[in-house]
Amino acid sequence: MRQREHIKLWLAEMRAPFLILAVLLVAIGLAFGWKYHPEGTAFNPWHAMMLMIGVVSSHISVNLFNEYSDNHSKIDHHTQRTPFSGGSGVLSSGKLSEKSVFRAAVTTLLISTSIGLYFGIFVHWIIFVLAGMGAFSILFYTNILAKMQLGELFSGLTLGTFVVLGSYVVMTGNPHMSIGELFPTDVLLMSIPPGILTALLLLINEFPDVEADKLGGRKHLVIWLGRKKAAYVYTLGMVATFGVIIGAALFNVVSPWFMLALIPMPFAYKAVLGALRHGNNTPKLIPALGMNVLTVLSTDLFIAVAVMMDTL
Repeated sequence: MRQREHIKLWLAEMRAPFLILAVLLVAIGLAFGWKYHPEGTAFNPWHAMMLMIGVVSSHISVNLFNEYSDNHSKIDHHTQRTPFSGGSGVLSSGKLSEKSVFRAAVTTLLISTSIGLYFGIFVHWIIFVLAGMGAFSILFYTNILAKMQLGELFSGLTLGTFVVLGSYVVMTGNPHMSIGELFPTDVLLMSIPPGILTALLLLINEFPDVEADKLGGRKHLVIWLGRKKAAYVYTLGMVATFGVIIGAALFNVVSPWFMLALIPMPFAYKAVLGALRHGNNTPKLIPALGMNVLTVLSTDLFIAVAVMMDTL
């Protein structure tokens, strides 16, 4: 029984439900990799498995470093916790030690970095760049990026766009390919919406934490702009997300199957409405936070499904 409770604590500390995002991002890249994998070569399941382990490990690492930092700076002791923001509360409750969480964060970072190095050496050097940016974002998010209004941008790139692009390169690239040969236009375009959505996931989840984050020395976009202006930025981000998908389909850059990714738009509408109306009221904002999570995960899922349907 104790072991089961210990596992539950670690799953909560890792923010396990949110790791679905990493799985779906890799799935988009793998789907494109299946579509474009070179003729005469087999789809490499070992690379696919390593890729999934590496990206999920990096997501666990950033979650653990964030939990460690927020507890160490006492941010977690002042947050108005919701099911979607404010941390897990495990460290601040004393159920796990800071030392063990920091050690696990470093271990998962080393796992993801090692896998990135392998792919950089044996697949293509561009993986060094993408994985290096990811490692930089993990290590310096709290102390640098979140204090310079860059946290949302780097999160969107490194846990969004770059995961899709990197996953695709791992499955289709070789060391002799030029940069121009690496990315088809549809892959580049369809890596943009997941990146925006990841940034928006972080952005709206910062609304309830403004006061606590200020005390911890952060200065992210919601603190810098204020909740009202940040809600407008969030709205523009949603418009851009679905605008890219619609535009790409209308101009035949991608197939009509990608219109499937518009199915979550009602969730997005409710999330936007909640942010605009209730940005200053955390209890009333919680449904919008939930709608945002549904929007992010379901849109990424439908993009992956659209790619697979396009291969049939």
